[in-house]
Amino acid sequence: MSTLSQLQSDLRSFIIPEKAAFFPRFFKTGKGQYGYGDKFLGITVPNMRTVAIKYKNLELSDVINLLHSEWHEERLVALIILTEQFKRANPAAQKEIYDLYLSNTKYINNWDLVDLSAANIVGEYLINKSKSILYKLAKSDLLWDKRIAIISTFAFIKRGDPSETFKIAEILLHDNHDLIHKAVGWMLREIGKRCGEESLESFLNKHYKVMPRTMLRYAIERMSDKKKKFYMTKNK
Repeated sequence: MSTLSQLQSDLRSFIIPEKAAFFPRFFKTGKGQYGYGDKFLGITVPNMRTVAIKYKNLELSDVINLLHSEWHEERLVALIILTEQFKRANPAAQKEIYDLYLSNTKYINNWDLVDLSAANIVGEYLINKSKSILYKLAKSDLLWDKRIAIISTFAFIKRGDPSETFKIAEILLHDNHDLIHKAVGWMLREIGKRCGEESLESFLNKHYKVMPRTMLRYAIERMSDKKKKFYMTKNK
């Protein structure tokens, strides 16, 4: 039995039938919804992490095969392994993982898959490098590319630099998808938390009147009730 087969067998030992029934509804897999066609085994994130850590040294070719799985949980485990391998990799190996990640974004096709991996791989790789790829992703027709673009900037926010996030947010300001509104709002909120509320307010004062309300609500979540009321009242 190959190591990949062992991983898949171990993962299936954690199947919870009730979760398998619930997850397709939670991740919007119905016709016309953002997760249309995705399939779930029914495994919780803590158990997926347990399996991923056990197999964190899985051969990269097997990790990519796992990322191509029809099962959501197998793709998530693959991404956890990639993030673990990226942390420990030398610069050449990090570039290989980064390149593989960007060439497989069609398989990173739900918000949880993006959110646990984009900043940890794409964002971390781009520290002190050109950020041009993020602007290409932000202008993609693919929902998940756009979410990768904005979530990747979390790596910069953590280092006290909100500039790229603001630029990507401006590109996505008028996007029509709720998942982009939430992602942008989340990153803006993190700017307020980590880089100072003044920095966030500077951006909001330019754009709050035209921001989608969900985006704005997420962005101002940590502000005082007085400021929340000001921004939401003026945003119509």
